[in-house]
Amino acid sequence: MKPTEQNSTDALEQVLKRMDPENIDDYLDAYQSNLISEERPFSRYMRTLIKQKNLTQREVFERAELSDRYGYRLLTQEKNTKQRDYILRLCFASKLTLKETQRALKLYGMSELYPRVPRDAVLMIALNREIYEIADVNDLLLAHDMEPLKSVSYVD
Repeated sequence: MKPTEQNSTDALEQVLKRMDPENIDDYLDAYQSNLISEERPFSRYMRTLIKQKNLTQREVFERAELSDRYGYRLLTQEKNTKQRDYILRLCFASKLTLKETQRALKLYGMSELYPRVPRDAVLMIALNREIYEIADVNDLLLAHDMEPLKSVSYVD
């Protein structure tokens, strides 16, 4: 497989299956544009998507019901959280697709949405149907007796 601007993870895994240890440097050189090399890949990824979707960070934070300061700190990973719901709020507010959300969660170091988990399944449906308003997502969860997305109680 020839390196492209963005080979799929599956394609890269196939290359690695055939790779011998003495060729590691060749792989790292050939696929450099496909590798995550920066300290905070989530931040770069989210900022790129927010810009592509013609949104501002402030709009995203408002839609996610986050203070500008806390939203910025989450987005830049200056403030790390273990609350997956806070990152999901950013994803919904940024109007990400399911695929984009899965990647954002992974880049942040969180588990992806899993279709066998009922609450995750509802969130996946919401993303697939482009239900991006937090209130609407929470209504959908509540309608199925599930916990709404956690509210951010961070105070600066």
